Amino acid sequence: MTRPILDEAAIHPAIREKIARLHNDLTQQVQTAIGSHPVVVVGLSGNPFVGKARKALASAGAACEYLEYGSYFSGWRRRNALKMWTGWPTFPMVFVRGTLIGGSDDLNRLIASGELKTLLAG
Repeated sequence: MTRPILDEAAIHPAIREKIARLHNDLTQQVQTAIGSHPVVVVGLSGNPFVGKARKALASAGAACEYLEYGSYFSGWRRRNALKMWTGWPTFPMVFVRGTLIGGSDDLNRLIASGELKTLLAG
């Protein structure tokens, strides 16, 4: 299944570059991290699900790189670029071996099933 994305032909040429560069530094930071670390958690301060995901990884013995972008009251416009890039609507965003596996609940399911260990071993 392919996620629908507005076709470039439907975007006026005068704004294509602006769209392509919007908060590109943020997506580049995340891409660099997921290319360098087996597990990356992207979140924001004050979000309890981010803390739950980090604690679950620690309990499972899986180290993670944590990237924090703002809080509920700041940085939300920049975080929107990550939501548009991934298609994932909430935080945390948990990446394992470069693959977005979802958020805290999704991570807990992978831990419970043993799949996280399999992904990290591969």
